[in-house]
Amino acid sequence: MLSKVPEITVWFWIIKILCTTVGESFADWINMTLGVGLDLTALLFTGILIAVLGWQVALRRYVPFVYWLTVVVVSVTGTLYTDILTDDLGIPLALSTAVFAVILATVFAIWWRSQRTLSIHSITTTPRELFYWLAILVTFALGTATGDWILELTGWSPGVSVLLPAALIIAVTVGWKLGANPVLAFWLAYILTRPLGANLGDWLGFPPEQGGVGLGVALTSIIFLAAILAVVIYLTATRADTIEKTPSYATAPSTPRRQRATLSFYGVVAVASIGLLAWASAQPHSTAAASEEGPATSVTLAAGQSAIALFPRDKVSRYQTIATDTLALLAADDQANATAHITDLETAWDEDQTALQPLDNTGWTYLDGKIDTVLTELRAPTPDITAEKNALNDFLAALH
Repeated sequence: MLSKVPEITVWFWIIKILCTTVGESFADWINMTLGVGLDLTALLFTGILIAVLGWQVALRRYVPFVYWLTVVVVSVTGTLYTDILTDDLGIPLALSTAVFAVILATVFAIWWRSQRTLSIHSITTTPRELFYWLAILVTFALGTATGDWILELTGWSPGVSVLLPAALIIAVTVGWKLGANPVLAFWLAYILTRPLGANLGDWLGFPPEQGGVGLGVALTSIIFLAAILAVVIYLTATRADTIEKTPSYATAPSTPRRQRATLSFYGVVAVASIGLLAWASAQPHSTAAASEEGPATSVTLAAGQSAIALFPRDKVSRYQTIATDTLALLAADDQANATAHITDLETAWDEDQTALQPLDNTGWTYLDGKIDTVLTELRAPTPDITAEKNALNDFLAALH
């Protein structure tokens, strides 16, 4: 059959980064903002992935819409798998990064042993295509784990964290221009676009107080999905990413000697990156907010101290009303509306942070921890109504 993948042009990398950003922001939007829950979201997208991948494999040639739809779904699904390991199973990001790296190496080894090539220009048979998509799924999971681990190590803001994968992609490109093994350069860049796109999505979606632009995950997803659709329509009309339309790029001949030299160059870049991360990790910092919400720093109030003494009464009353209404919904056995309604508390609290936190950081942090507990219980994959009520009552008690 004809090649089932696009040629590697600048369009390929533009749309790939757009897809990875959507993978991060769209997964967060469904999982957290809509309150679907991590496990159910992962199950939903696994089913969608199977259907879309079946459509892609059934085709006999490259079709831009189907191919990039598959990439978007793989991006979301790979992100969710990593999040399950971290959030549900409590596996450290360092360990999940190592595990996914080993899995990816194993996939490549079996692919090479079976087909004697890892080049995407050879995706002309069904076995090679299946190896290709399996490798892509693992690269998304690996890129997610690696990106979140770097944020955890360094405490960098989303805007700053974009710089490292961007610089590494430039280094990979330089190596490719100098004659590096093109297959190695491709897969290195492919993995690195995942943390680049994810960090870009966090930067656009996070509120300003967390170092972001403040667009929100929903608007970020819509913007990038629209951009993907526009590029796909363009590629479908122009066929600018097919082999007959692709210009040749001037690169140094990839001789064995040049490949060894550029491999040494990549090694130096890797050592420098590890040194930078080690230095950043040793600096005083708080853990950066990753794509998921983590618990707030816990504080203890002094005996008789009120968490709300310095806060405007109208804002406190609003939180009390939302929590009380949510308790009423739980009492009526209306779990779905209770989970949806608690988003109002999250939204109100986030909107008021810039006004409340400067008034009393200790009180704000104390209540933030209570709200995190409430959100965790209400959005649990299998909610425990007793734990939900206890969390809400504990929060209401803190508001007095």
